[in-house]
Amino acid sequence: MLKVSPWKGVIRFGKRGKLNPRYIGPFRIIAKVGILAYRLELLKQLSRVHNTFHFSNLKKCFVDEPLAIPLDEIHIDDKLHFIEEPVEIMDREVKRLKQSRIPIVKV
Repeated sequence: MLKVSPWKGVIRFGKRGKLNPRYIGPFRIIAKVGILAYRLELLKQLSRVHNTFHFSNLKKCFVDEPLAIPLDEIHIDDKLHFIEEPVEIMDREVKRLKQSRIPIVKV
């Protein structure tokens, strides 16, 4: 499985989701490059991404269907950052403190 991270410039609605995908895949290892790097067989959607990765960006995966995350739902750029897109705004609320007001949005 290949590590991805959220893009920091994206405006988030509410709290940062802890259920966001941290790894995508699984991908098959084609070859070992040097001591600490591996070459992966990536999909056509990731053709802009270089296919050699340091072992710290990989996670061992025993093939299991529930772990596979389809790339159709995730938009990944060429630096392996995914862009969070809200689906629907369910509810809005304003939390009032002594001197400030915090808008809370349920997505």
